[in-house]
Amino acid sequence: MKLEIVSAEKNIYSDDVRAVVAPSIEGEIAILDNHAPLLTSLQPGEVRIIQDGSEDTYLYLSGGFIEVLGNHVTILADAAERVEEIDEAKVQEAIKQAEEEISNSQSDIDLANAVASIRRDQVRLKIVQKRRSSNRPPSVS
Repeated sequence: MKLEIVSAEKNIYSDDVRAVVAPSIEGEIAILDNHAPLLTSLQPGEVRIIQDGSEDTYLYLSGGFIEVLGNHVTILADAAERVEEIDEAKVQEAIKQAEEEISNSQSDIDLANAVASIRRDQVRLKIVQKRRSSNRPPSVS
């Protein structure tokens, strides 16, 4: 099955895959070969790309749409980044700044923007921490 992930700025990913797992607005969905046609919204979260013979690839997706036609899957992403490229310290700093913006907000728009920023960054942070903990070698007792 062919997977393409694109944003307005660039082509993020394009390759043959065995499956893709994405965060739809109704919950996590897994797309395999010969999936029924589908068009649905995606919420911020983790995209898991499963390929034969290699490690899974994980991306943070800020939202968008997924379209499935035949054995072709297209994700139109608002923004996406590989999990290993996310700087945990910078995300934590961005959350702190957004929290300060909430306490200093002068308008409903400022408040809404800061809250949305915190939600996005909390999802990014959760994904990074989850991947980091799953990659740790088992401890020896």
